Amino acid sequence: MSIDERIARFENMASADPDNEMAHFSLGSAYIQAGRAAEAAGSFERCIEINRNMSKAWQLCGEAMVLAGWTDKAAAILEEGYGIAAARGDHMPQDAMGQALQGMGRELPALDEAAKAAADEAAASGSFICDRTGRAGTQLAGPPFKGPEGEWIAEHISAETWQEWIDQGTKVINELRLDLSRDEDSASYDENMREYLGIPESVQS
Repeated sequence: MSIDERIARFENMASADPDNEMAHFSLGSAYIQAGRAAEAAGSFERCIEINRNMSKAWQLCGEAMVLAGWTDKAAAILEEGYGIAAARGDHMPQDAMGQALQGMGRELPALDEAAKAAADEAAASGSFICDRTGRAGTQLAGPPFKGPEGEWIAEHISAETWQEWIDQGTKVINELRLDLSRDEDSASYDENMREYLGIPESVQS
């Protein structure tokens, strides 16, 4: 599926269900791939309006705004997102937003005591750390499906994040009216999964 076809699908999905954060998240990611930074920023903004706890959306929203040349607005989004990610223990998005802020010559926001406590607890837990969120979680008992992507998920994605994808994936199926017995629809579902989990191209089937 071409990038224009993916954008059209996600635009239809977001229009059909304006409160579906995954539709706006996927649309923003597709806009970024197409070099449409301003539109991507708008989609990610809508995503975080619906779900303020989606740390990755804060990160991508700020990065899209930087690409669009909206420096001050980007800094405000990244600063707020940095605090939200810290409070949730989402270290990878937090670190990415911190690096973006420092790259803009901005100082990192001071974290409140609750955020510091959450970060310290996660660091000291010794638990399995999810690559997508940087958050401590439960490791999957095994690959959720066969092949290199399934193995990568078992090694890098927590059971909690995998369940979040299952919930979001159900929305994708319903909103796009996917029939997973069809190769094209199955490929569309897999593309959404890769995007949501951050599966690197080097292990994609």
